[in-house]
Amino acid sequence: MKRYRNFLLFLLTGMILLYVMYRTIMAGRSFDNNNTKTTYQGVSNGFDSFSESMTHGINSPLAKLLLQMIVIILVSRIFGALFREIHQPSVIGEVIAGICLGPSLCGLIFPSFSSFLFPIDSLGHLQVLSQLGLVLFMFVVGMELDLGILRSGAGKALGISIAGIIFPFMLGMVLSYFLFREYGNARSGFLPFSLFIGVAMSITAFPVLARIIKERKLGLTRIGNLAIACAAFGDITGWCILAAVISIAKAGSMVGAIFPLFMAIFYIILMFLVVKPFLERISQDKNMLAIMFCVLLASAAFTELIGVHALFGAFIAGALAPSKKIFRLALIEKTEYVSVTLLLPLFFAFSGLRTQIGLLSSSHSWLIFLLILIAAIVGKLGGTFIASRLVGENSKDSLVLGALLNTRGLMELVVLNIGYDLGIISQQIFTALVLMALLTTCMTGPILNWLLRPGHE
Repeated sequence: MKRYRNFLLFLLTGMILLYVMYRTIMAGRSFDNNNTKTTYQGVSNGFDSFSESMTHGINSPLAKLLLQMIVIILVSRIFGALFREIHQPSVIGEVIAGICLGPSLCGLIFPSFSSFLFPIDSLGHLQVLSQLGLVLFMFVVGMELDLGILRSGAGKALGISIAGIIFPFMLGMVLSYFLFREYGNARSGFLPFSLFIGVAMSITAFPVLARIIKERKLGLTRIGNLAIACAAFGDITGWCILAAVISIAKAGSMVGAIFPLFMAIFYIILMFLVVKPFLERISQDKNMLAIMFCVLLASAAFTELIGVHALFGAFIAGALAPSKKIFRLALIEKTEYVSVTLLLPLFFAFSGLRTQIGLLSSSHSWLIFLLILIAAIVGKLGGTFIASRLVGENSKDSLVLGALLNTRGLMELVVLNIGYDLGIISQQIFTALVLMALLTTCMTGPILNWLLRPGHE
């Protein structure tokens, strides 16, 4: 009985409140004038107003961005799973998903849907979020870089790594001489273009390589550890060269880049001699997670301000994280989940929107792509093979090492987007280099299957 009494009391109270609100609205209508848009007549007017509100809402920047994120994440997960089924890195599937969402496929088959989902004026928001994802990802890459491995395998790994960078870098610079007249940007000049093509040819995807080694259980082998050490040295060298290229491109000359590069060197020394010991000392602090993210943001902001790039600062911040393994693993897990699952697919999609395979429509443009692909493979795989043989490795291990270091993947896309944003490379060269990155990464699995099959010597 008490339950029914409470119900009736609530019902009566609600009716009184509704009546008071209704009388207030009706009394307040005297304030409205003839120009007031709000109406109180008919269901049709209410539905029209609702439809207009929905149309306006779906075209708002936030709604558009959320819709883009939903589509991008779903398509990326599907393509990533499909490529894992055929024993390829999921990153390849996610990159191809981005290309399919771009003008190369979706824009070609469903132009109205593509222009609705990815209008030009919405790409700025997508780019900012994708850059944030890259900052977090490079932070993870820096943390995964084991400085102990560099010290333990310094001699042989350093020699192989340097050869595996110099040889493809040289081929890239020679190739740039023949590409610049047709595809270069006269405003940025030949020097940044040639240096950038050299970097694009010599880069190795350290995170993808580490995952391939882990999946194939090569981490416990000597050649697997040597590959990790070579890739780590190559990563650091490649990013330092890229920082120099960015400084030259922004400054407009070699002389103008001296101060940013000097600042970058001073910054690295300060971070490792002062900040890293301090972080090691306070690694047990309960606020350590927040402190590390503040260091990440400050480091990325500083390198962006001096004209190097925010990604370089994020990489350094990750490398100087406290060496305590439990802390690093926990921080990698927390950061990687957000960056890889939520934000990195946005970067793949943004890269895909820039990749227009239709630009390679003539036999001449496909010949250029073929030359780029051959130079990349011969330079990286061949250069690593020769260097490995010279330091005493057998032919099989040298080829395995060359195939692993020929993996470019995501790191190549990061480099290419930087070059495109700075206006160093054209959209045609960007597209050709994206396809080169995909093919050289896809090659790694089949080559390893052939080399590591039982009975192969």
